[in-house]
Amino acid sequence: MGDRWHVEVDRSVCIGSAQCVHHAPDGFRLDSARQSHPADPDTDASEQILEAAESCPVEAIVITLVGSGEPVFPPED
Repeated sequence: MGDRWHVEVDRSVCIGSAQCVHHAPDGFRLDSARQSHPADPDTDASEQILEAAESCPVEAIVITLVGSGEPVFPPED
């Protein structure tokens, strides 16, 4: 069984660049205000979701492990 991730978008930081939608079209949606949100906040771990978080120009996407809350992205320093 693979990891499950909890995905959040800090809407106070999101600028609506849609890079997340480009990298993970099944993982993110833009609302009418062009603010991103995860299609499903608790999802199976996937390379596309990670790429979306890494490509966000303002680092508005946070991924943690479901259950433990351990950070996946951004990584702890």
